[in-house]
Amino acid sequence: MSFSLASRIKLHDGHLMPIFGLGLYQAASSSKTTQIIVDAIRLGYPLIDTAELYQNESQVGDAIKRTIDREQIFITSKILRTNDGRQGLHRSFQNSLQQLGSNYIDLYLIHAPQGGHVVEVYKEMEKLQKEGKIRSLGVSNFGVQHLEWLKQAGFVPAVNQIELHPWWPNDDIVDYCRTNKIAIMGYSPLGKGHFLNDPYLIKLSGKYGKTPAQILIRWSIQNGFITIPKTTSDIERLKENMDVFDFSMSDEDMKGLSEYGRKNSQNTGWDPTKNSKEKFGPI
Repeated sequence: MSFSLASRIKLHDGHLMPIFGLGLYQAASSSKTTQIIVDAIRLGYPLIDTAELYQNESQVGDAIKRTIDREQIFITSKILRTNDGRQGLHRSFQNSLQQLGSNYIDLYLIHAPQGGHVVEVYKEMEKLQKEGKIRSLGVSNFGVQHLEWLKQAGFVPAVNQIELHPWWPNDDIVDYCRTNKIAIMGYSPLGKGHFLNDPYLIKLSGKYGKTPAQILIRWSIQNGFITIPKTTSDIERLKENMDVFDFSMSDEDMKGLSEYGRKNSQNTGWDPTKNSKEKFGPI
């Protein structure tokens, strides 16, 4: 399958979602972040991924007002925790809408299986979807057991966003999602930069005439993962990250990189995919 910046994945709810976008984890609440988002949109980035936790939703809203019609950009945001149930959801969601300057969110996620009221919050999110305030519903950092508990309650999310790169492929979660038609969205496709000097990756970089970062982003895209590389630097990095649609890696190199990463398995952030039933809450 060939991919381009215009490629979309059809979610099981019928909506189309871009396969590539800009992640905003650790992007400061600053004018510099607003400018990065403005630059990304002007370059053609079709998707912006933010969250309540990141505290940069207002920068997303400001950038969109300066650059593009709201309907032409796909926004993902997330509620951090479910501790306060449906009331907490409504507070968080309304605040996100206000910060984003929008009357809807394309994809709204529960950031992690935590807080003890996951099913209650997800059920209330479904009501917001029926009201047209959310286009698609999803989750983030959910392991197989959490997805199963959600399924037992009658819900199958459209998307699960998890850490994904060759050194942390989350094979069990990926397999489950594919079986259940849940789109897979990967964050930290560059492994927070930890692997960019790895000799195996540098060898592939030389072979394809691409940077190590571009090799890793391409690995995600060729696997069919929605991917959201982040940058907090400048427009040149934005251009580098999006310049991944003019080449493809061989099946042999895709398999080799995956197998190499698995042998040296390492995640680069938090991992709530193993959170307990107590943190998830009643079904």
